[in-house]
Amino acid sequence: MIIAKVVGSIVATTKAEKLTGKKLLIVTPLDMKSIEEDGKPLVAIDTVGSGVGEVVLVVSGSSARQTEVTTGVPVDAAIVGIVDQIEIQGALTFTKGGS
Repeated sequence: MIIAKVVGSIVATTKAEKLTGKKLLIVTPLDMKSIEEDGKPLVAIDTVGSGVGEVVLVVSGSSARQTEVTTGVPVDAAIVGIVDQIEIQGALTFTKGGS
């Protein structure tokens, strides 16, 4: 599981039938301590109603196909949570809506 920031969305009118009606978002992995970008952007299917600017939990590989939304869907990454707070060794590194 990784922490990522939603930075955009994808619209694809022609796609595999099982992807019809699914929200596809672009996420960029983040370093948990600095909350700075830490990797290349990827496309993830949204299972929790997240949106641009939010920090989210992303799973990949076979784990991405373990949700009610993604069972049997050809997907390699899924957003499975919206992060409210990150605490590492007693120090807050991220708070939703905070600085």
